[in-house]
Amino acid sequence: MTLNVYLSGEIHTDWRERIIDGAKGLDVRFSGPVTDHAASDDCGVAILGAEDDKYWHDHKGAMVNAIRTRKGIAEADVVVVRFGDKYKQWNAAFDAGYASALGKSLIVLQPPEHDHALKEVNAAALAMAREPDQVVQILRYVLNGGLPG
Repeated sequence: MTLNVYLSGEIHTDWRERIIDGAKGLDVRFSGPVTDHAASDDCGVAILGAEDDKYWHDHKGAMVNAIRTRKGIAEADVVVVRFGDKYKQWNAAFDAGYASALGKSLIVLQPPEHDHALKEVNAAALAMAREPDQVVQILRYVLNGGLPG
């Protein structure tokens, strides 16, 4: 069985690479948002035309990115949403809610200091992990029934 996993959330650390590397040998196909921050921010105006107002510049980018995000989450079996400790990831909160509304299996990856702020998001998740390796262990268990160690 191939597991389709969408990796959503913060783009400033190597958590995606750690999960992808850790899952080598597992039947997992990964997808996610565009993680080049400049490309993600500017895709709307690059494709649809320049905007003088920063609000409309950002709005165009958000709408174009939403097409990719919705497709990726809709096709996923599991959605992993990472909330980092440095930046507010409002898009990650949306992705978690969207995945939950679609009945997708949701794994939240977050540091302990976000526990209170994300209590409602965590209530919708099937698992809440602290480290990327824990996500890999969940994927391994789902696919093979194997426990760590």
